[in-house]
Amino acid sequence: MKKIICIVALLAILPITISAGQSYLEVTAPGNRQLQLAVANPVPLSGGENTGIARDIAELFRFDMTLAGPFSVMATTPTDSKSGIRPGDFSFDSWKGAGADLLIKSGYTVSGTTLTLECRLYDVTRGQELAAKRYSGSVTDLRRIAHTFSDEIMQVTTGERGPFTGKIAFVSKQTGNKELYLMDYDGYNVQRLSRNGSINLNPDFSPSGKEIIYTSYKKGNPDLYRRDIFSGKEARISAHRGINVTASYSPDGNRIALAMSKDGNSEIYIIGKDGKQLARLTNNSAIDVSPAWSPDGRQIAFVSDRLGKPQVFVMNADGSGVRRLTTSGAYNVSPRWSPKGDRIVYCRQQGGFQIFAINPDGSGDTQLTSQGSNEHPRWSPDGRYITFSSQRGGREAIYVMRADGSGQVMVSRGKGSDTHPAWSPRW
Repeated sequence: MKKIICIVALLAILPITISAGQSYLEVTAPGNRQLQLAVANPVPLSGGENTGIARDIAELFRFDMTLAGPFSVMATTPTDSKSGIRPGDFSFDSWKGAGADLLIKSGYTVSGTTLTLECRLYDVTRGQELAAKRYSGSVTDLRRIAHTFSDEIMQVTTGERGPFTGKIAFVSKQTGNKELYLMDYDGYNVQRLSRNGSINLNPDFSPSGKEIIYTSYKKGNPDLYRRDIFSGKEARISAHRGINVTASYSPDGNRIALAMSKDGNSEIYIIGKDGKQLARLTNNSAIDVSPAWSPDGRQIAFVSDRLGKPQVFVMNADGSGVRRLTTSGAYNVSPRWSPKGDRIVYCRQQGGFQIFAINPDGSGDTQLTSQGSNEHPRWSPDGRYITFSSQRGGREAIYVMRADGSGQVMVSRGKGSDTHPAWSPRW
C-alpha cells in the first residue's frame, strides 16, 4: 500500500464567531441560498510549473465540492487567479466582484517524486482565512492529499468531516468474472483485490476499514470470507452447506450478521469474526436475508418474504421484537442503516429497482432515484452521501449521490459491469 502521508498544520483554524448550535453556512448563506465557492488555479510555490498536477488538483476540488452539496462551485475564476495563495499575497476584490463566498487557494512544489501541497480556505466576504494545511507525500498520493483537504473544508464549514478520503469496494466483470476491486470514492486508483475467476459478491467493510467480508463461489459453494485489505490474507469463516451470504459487520467489529441456509431455508444468524456461531435470530419457513445493523448495534434491519413478498423488517439484535418497516410497494430489499441512525435506505422494485429511504419508525418513506434501475445502496461513513449501482445507458456502473437523492454522478471509470459498492470508513 502507499506510504502514509505526512500532514502538517500550518496555522490553527481561525475561530468562527457564531452562536452555539449554528454552522458557518447558516451565518454566511441565510435562507436556502447556496454558498458560491471558487477554486483558484493551483500555482507553483517553488520550482517549475506542472500543468498536469495543477489541473488534477483543481478538478478534484471541484468534483468533491460539487458533490458536497452546500456549495455551488463557480465555473470561472477571475483573471488574477494565479496570484499568491497566502494572506496578503492577493486581493479579495476580484473574487468579491465575481460573487464568491468561499475561495480555495492552493500551491504545490514537486521535487523528484515528492509532492508538497499547501491548501488554504478563505471567507471572501470577511477577507478571512479559515483553514491552512501543508501536506507532503509521493506524487502518486496527489489525489488522496487533495481529498484530505476537501474533508477539512467540510469540517470547517459544516462542523463534520467529509468522507472523501474513503474507498469504495465493488464487484466488476471487467475481466469476464465477478471479481472484487477497490477504488477511491470518485473512481480513481482502482486496485483489483480478488483473482479467483469465480463469482464474488456483497463486500462489507469492518468498522476499522482494514478488512472486508464477502461471499465467493471459488470453492463451489457460496461461502463467506474475511480479507485483510493491506496484506491480502484471508480466511473462510462460514462454509456451511447452502448459502452464506449478505453479511455485515456489527458496529463494534466483533460480530457478523449473515443469511445461512444450513438448517433448511434462509435464516439470519450471528457469528463471530472468527466464524464461530453465536446466535440464530430468525426461525420460520420464510426466506430471511440481508441483515443490516443499526449504528448502536441494538437493532437489525433485514428482508423477509414471510408475508408473501419481500419486505423490510426490523428486529432487536437478539431476534426479538420483529416489526415490519416498509408498508408500500410489493418488493422491497437491500436495507442499510445510516451511520447517524436516522434513515434506512433500501430498494423497491418498480419495473426495475429504485432506491428509497425511510425513517426507522416507518415514516418519511421517500424515493431517491428514478432513472434506470438502481440497487445495492450503501452509506458514506458520515451518512451524508450514498453510493449505489445503476444500470443506465446499457451498463451497470457505480454512482454516488447526496442522501436526499440529489447530485447523482457516475464514478465508475472502467468499461466493465460494476455493482455491489461499499463505502469504507475513513482511513
